[in-house]
Amino acid sequence: MSTYEVTHLKTGEKVTRQSILLNPHYKPEGQAASQHHIDPKVEDFHRQLPAYGETKLHSLPSIASELGFAHVFLKDESSRFGLPSFKILGASWAIHRALCQRLEIDASKTLDSVKQALASRKQSDPTPSVRLVTCSEGNWGRAVARMAKYYDIPATIYVPGFMNEYTRDLIRGEGSNIDLRVLNGSYDDTIAAVQHEAETDASALMVMDTSWSGYEEIPGWVTEGYSTLMAEVDRQVADHTNGQQMPVLAVASVGVGSWAHSVVSHYHSNVSNKVVTVEPVAAPSLKESLHCGEITPIKTGDTIMNGMNCGTTSTIAWPVLRDVTVNDLESHDCVYELRHDYVGVNAGPCGAATLVALRKLCADEDAVGSEDRKKMVVVLFSTEGRREYTLPAGA
Repeated sequence: MSTYEVTHLKTGEKVTRQSILLNPHYKPEGQAASQHHIDPKVEDFHRQLPAYGETKLHSLPSIASELGFAHVFLKDESSRFGLPSFKILGASWAIHRALCQRLEIDASKTLDSVKQALASRKQSDPTPSVRLVTCSEGNWGRAVARMAKYYDIPATIYVPGFMNEYTRDLIRGEGSNIDLRVLNGSYDDTIAAVQHEAETDASALMVMDTSWSGYEEIPGWVTEGYSTLMAEVDRQVADHTNGQQMPVLAVASVGVGSWAHSVVSHYHSNVSNKVVTVEPVAAPSLKESLHCGEITPIKTGDTIMNGMNCGTTSTIAWPVLRDVTVNDLESHDCVYELRHDYVGVNAGPCGAATLVALRKLCADEDAVGSEDRKKMVVVLFSTEGRREYTLPAGA
């Protein structure tokens, strides 16, 4: 099994880890009794957004045959409401709930009703009463910017210096009301800047997809927002398998962890299901926290998997089953494989990383036994479409 080295941010301690970890803190007892509930109000809200529509679930029969699974599917989030990522599902619902809370109106109000309420306030007082503030490595920031445009309110988005100019321009391109601020530092540095804004400006509405002690309500709404995607997958898998009930192995990428939390919450209502998370070796923050038994910030490096380059895990993203690390070349190779072997599959590095993780997992018989695979459905969540990136060494 391959290994990598990780450095703890606070102490500077360097540790060598193997690429696969079975979560020692996972407790399946009682999971089946706690059925996960999908609130239909979330999907009803999403239907109001422009360009609404379900994203594709691709069947990958040759990979299923190669690895011995009954089915392997890839959920393709390369075009969600006109954006190349699923992030707007969480951003839109969380921002809607947060604006309703700020405006002191019922959360059942429509998107247009909230927009009208904001416009009425602007007429009585031209000084912005609400300004969205967040940080991002790409797709989250663009999703927040898109929602700011829908609601016609300003947004300030902090981004780390390693973000390329192409991605910065995509965020800026969402509208003249977007204030993009580039910080020379890590993603964690941009979180600190957002926190300072929220503490010092009454108009700032902090909308983050990561949580910490005292800030969990809005990230919780982000997680709820992703339930629309989970409901779609359930329907699509049922259609592909003629309603046959089989255990699911779900493979999801990890950044700060709110997306992984949504996947875990959904699938762990059935103890036969398994959830695997994947991180880049440049930023295995969740996996290191699982090793240490507590949230453990780490130093991050450069990676083509930008959306997964986070050094501190969200406090709500803890109970995953297994975590697998992958490197840039492995991810790039699977981007190429999916592009050329499967017509219509559009996966970027973060999405292709799930296929790398699945193959690594299957190389370990103790992780997922060959007999178990024969009656199991795999869902690979490809969370972004193809985009520009610097080719890794060896590509």
